[in-house]
Amino acid sequence: MDSNLLAIMYLVLLLVFLSVSGWFIVRQILRTRRKESNLAQLQKKVKNGEATAAERYALGSIFLEKKLYSQAIEQFQKTLKSKDLEAGADTAAVCNALGFAYAATEQYDLAIRQYKEALQQYPEYVTALNNLGFAYERKQLTAQALACYDQALEYDPNNATAKKRVEPLRKLVSPSN
Repeated sequence: MDSNLLAIMYLVLLLVFLSVSGWFIVRQILRTRRKESNLAQLQKKVKNGEATAAERYALGSIFLEKKLYSQAIEQFQKTLKSKDLEAGADTAAVCNALGFAYAATEQYDLAIRQYKEALQQYPEYVTALNNLGFAYERKQLTAQALACYDQALEYDPNNATAKKRVEPLRKLVSPSN
């Protein structure tokens, strides 16, 4: 009887494990299908010339997620040229995303230009400040990177990214003797 109970417990644990695993797999499949469906719809609108700036931005964001950086860059550039894109936070988000795509392709000078444009549109944009700091770090411009992270901390004292990067950069800028 004891061995039967043990076998039943193993079987139940196996069924629970398989059920949970199956749930995660089905959930991921549904997310992927939804994303691919959105991608197809947005591409169709862009092809027909019916896409708004927000739809072009959404398409570029999907390309970013899929690591299709050149296509993302193209969409974000076209988004910035759209007549229905509002200045301010919307333009800043597009510039930041474009900068991110450039940084992902190691075009840091172009990324820096886009992050600076995002900050002109929305000076308190902490994500753009963090991204600008990252690009400066990649260009080995430590003092500028530190300034960006410090500014990000002024706007958001709890910013995890800036907190994590400030101390190592301070040590590089002013090493203790």
